[in-house]
Amino acid sequence: MVLSLEHRTVSVVIFGNDTKIKQGDYVYRSWFLMNVPLSLKLFGRVVDALGNTIDGGQKINSPLTRKIDTKAVGVIPRNPVREPMQTGINAIDAITPVGCGQRELIIGDRQTGKTTIAIDTILNQKKNGHLYCIYVAVGQKKSTIAQMVTFFKRVGAMKNVIIVSATSSEPATLQFLAPYSGCAIGE
Repeated sequence: MVLSLEHRTVSVVIFGNDTKIKQGDYVYRSWFLMNVPLSLKLFGRVVDALGNTIDGGQKINSPLTRKIDTKAVGVIPRNPVREPMQTGINAIDAITPVGCGQRELIIGDRQTGKTTIAIDTILNQKKNGHLYCIYVAVGQKKSTIAQMVTFFKRVGAMKNVIIVSATSSEPATLQFLAPYSGCAIGE
């Protein structure tokens, strides 16, 4: 992805294996803006930050895509929130109502229950709700994501979830891009 164009230099970010590119090598533009595929077939799948399936299933080919780096709609033009989204956790639902269709970020220190809140919300939506969920896992271990997928499949919640995964073993560029990809898929 090109970040800046200057008179004699171009600054780019490489998503993937950068060890094969050396100083003096020729690289060529793809003529495409960074985008992710959009399809209903994404539900129940695990994808990377570039929209490639990584769960061993069939690759998703979709003519419909969305640019990853898009500006969010401003607060004033948005429709007002009229319906709360129930997380299934009484303390959160009573104190901090979460609006349906809103982007939500769960932040905190390690081992404070961020993943538990997200999983409980996904399970509550499967049981009592009508929303699709996109879970963006940044910096987690592959085994943790595999356990989560197995659990969602066991309880029947995976069909309403898309997991965007940027594990701790992946380059920092993909970890940076994953939340943007999740938002692009959601919008």
